[in-house]
Amino acid sequence: MAKYDVYGLGNALVDMEFEIKDQFLLENNIDKGVMTLVDENQQHEMIEQLDIFAGKKASGGSAANTLIATRSMGGSAYYSCKVADDELGHFYLDDLKAAGVDCNMNGKHKGGITGKCLVMITPDAERTMHTFLGVSSELSPYEVNEDAIKNSSFCYLEGYLTTSETGKAANITARETAETNNVKTALTFSDPFVVEHFRDGFTETIGNGIDLLFCNETEALSYTQKDSIEEAAKVIKTFSKTFAITLGAKGAVVFDGQDLIDIDAHPVTAVDSNGAGDLFAGAFMYGLTHGMSFKQSGNLASKASSQIVSQFGPRLKLGQYQLLTK
Repeated sequence: MAKYDVYGLGNALVDMEFEIKDQFLLENNIDKGVMTLVDENQQHEMIEQLDIFAGKKASGGSAANTLIATRSMGGSAYYSCKVADDELGHFYLDDLKAAGVDCNMNGKHKGGITGKCLVMITPDAERTMHTFLGVSSELSPYEVNEDAIKNSSFCYLEGYLTTSETGKAANITARETAETNNVKTALTFSDPFVVEHFRDGFTETIGNGIDLLFCNETEALSYTQKDSIEEAAKVIKTFSKTFAITLGAKGAVVFDGQDLIDIDAHPVTAVDSNGAGDLFAGAFMYGLTHGMSFKQSGNLASKASSQIVSQFGPRLKLGQYQLLTK
C-alpha cells in the first residue's frame, strides 16, 4: 500500500487575495482572468495600490492547494517545492505543515525571496493573478523526491512549472520516475495563458503520454486547437488514458478510459473562482484513491468546487472538506 495518495510538485507561493472592481484592471492594463508573471518591482507597485482594498494571505500555489484538499479530506500527500529563508517562507512551510502535507523542505530554507501571487477577485467571481515566482522559479529536478514518488499512488505535475526551464525539467524528471516505478501520472494545465504560450513545453512534459489530465474548457480547446469539447476530447484521448475537463457552471466531463461521463454542476452563487480547479483535482484524486469510481469522484469534485466558488479564498475550512466525504 502506498504511503501517499498523491505526490506533487509545484510553485510555492503565498497567495494574497484582494476584492477589486473591474475598473481597477482597466486602469492598470491588466488582462482579466489569467495569470501574468511579473518581476518583484512590478508586484511591489501593485501591492501599494491594492493596500486600499481588504486582503488576506494563505500558503498557495496550484498544486499545493490540490494536495491540501486531498489531505484535508482524509488522504495523504507529499509536496516538493522551494521557498526562501524569509518571513513568508517560514509562514508558507508552517501553513503546509499545519495542513498535514509532508514536504521536501523539512525546515531547510534557501536564499532569495519567497514567491507571492496577488489574486484579484472581481464582482463576477473571476480571478486574475499577478505572480512573482521568486525562488520558486529555481525549482529543479534537485527538489524531486524519488522515494516519495515511489511510495505514492499518483504523481501530480503542476502546469505552471512549464514556464520555467528548470521547472519543466523537474516535471519531466518526476514523470519519468513515476513511469519507471509504475506510479500513475497526473497533470494539470493550470491556466489558459500558460497553455497558449507554453504549448510546446506541455508536449515535452507529457512525453509519450500520461494517465490523468485535468483542464478546463478553455485550456482543452487551446491545447488541442479544436473548436468543441467533443473534438478536443478525441485529441486528449491520444495522449492521456483518462481525463477530467471542467466546464464551469455546466459541470464537467470525465473520461474513465472507456466512456465519457457527464458530471452535473451544483448551482451556487459564485463570488470567487480562485482555487476551484485545484480543489476539483484534489477531490477527484482523493476519490480515485479511496475506492470511488470516476463518476463518483467527479461528483465529489464538482460538489467541492461549488463550495469553494461560493466563498472567498482558495481553500475550504477543515470541517468543510471532511463533510464532503460523509
